Amino acid sequence: MSQTNRTWVTEFLFLGFSDDLQTKLLLFLLFLGIYLGTVLGSLFLIYLVLTDSQLHTPMYFFLCYLSLADIGLSTNIVPQALVHMLTKKNVISFMGCAAQLFLSLIFGATQCALLAAMSHDLYLTVCDPMHYPLIMTGRVCVQLALGCWTSGTVTSLVDTAFTLCLPYQGNNGIAHFFCEAPALLALASADSHKAETAIFLMGVVMLLVPVSLILVSYGSIIVTVVRIKTTSGRLKAFSTCSSHLLVVILFYGTAIISYMTPKSSKEQSKLVSVFCTVVNPMLNPVIYSLRNKDVKQALRNAAKRWKF
Repeated sequence: MSQTNRTWVTEFLFLGFSDDLQTKLLLFLLFLGIYLGTVLGSLFLIYLVLTDSQLHTPMYFFLCYLSLADIGLSTNIVPQALVHMLTKKNVISFMGCAAQLFLSLIFGATQCALLAAMSHDLYLTVCDPMHYPLIMTGRVCVQLALGCWTSGTVTSLVDTAFTLCLPYQGNNGIAHFFCEAPALLALASADSHKAETAIFLMGVVMLLVPVSLILVSYGSIIVTVVRIKTTSGRLKAFSTCSSHLLVVILFYGTAIISYMTPKSSKEQSKLVSVFCTVVNPMLNPVIYSLRNKDVKQALRNAAKRWKF
């Protein structure tokens, strides 16, 4: 059949993980638990930042936006995946798929920029504490946050446009559990090389540029910490950065594997996407709660207010 006679795709079919009922039920419970942990943990972290005056600092201002992005990314993907695990017809309309792709890219790209902004804040905290209050004013923090969301939106617009401008005819089975650019490009009825190149270049901008800024910030932090004469001072400086550094490693590690490496197997791609879009958002509030003294103290203060 010629390409001109093939039916244009109006909906996509998610092939998901497995057709086995027990496997789908197990995955449903796992995804549901992770999603609830993500939403409740992130909302609780935001509550602590808003109600505890000790957390009214630029770092936790950015952390609130990172938590909102975590909630947005997870809510954009997981609830629909949960529904599909309990039904036989795992379909999404073309426009619904476009919206899911657009939103997931916004939240993911914004997280990249927010982590870079947080690393800059840490750099000023450790390396230039005298000028820190003069530089990281409330106005500057708001401008940085708006810049992060704007860059995420622009990146999403470009990637979504290049992905959906291609013709989709005939095959509509997405070998994934949500609408992701690489999985969609594999279904395109025309050569997707230009679109893949454009998305790769945007990945360079939104992944490698923030990573470079983070590496420069942490390089300067390490140099400054090494110069501190007391062991307690060095440990205090490193503890200030530990939570953010762990989140950066987890987030950028999976994101670079997912978007910047050669094509992997479909199952490996799914596993990386699960960690990047489902597990990572849950880990962020856990990491900041368990490895951060300020958040631990805020938890104790909240417990006292509630008389636990």
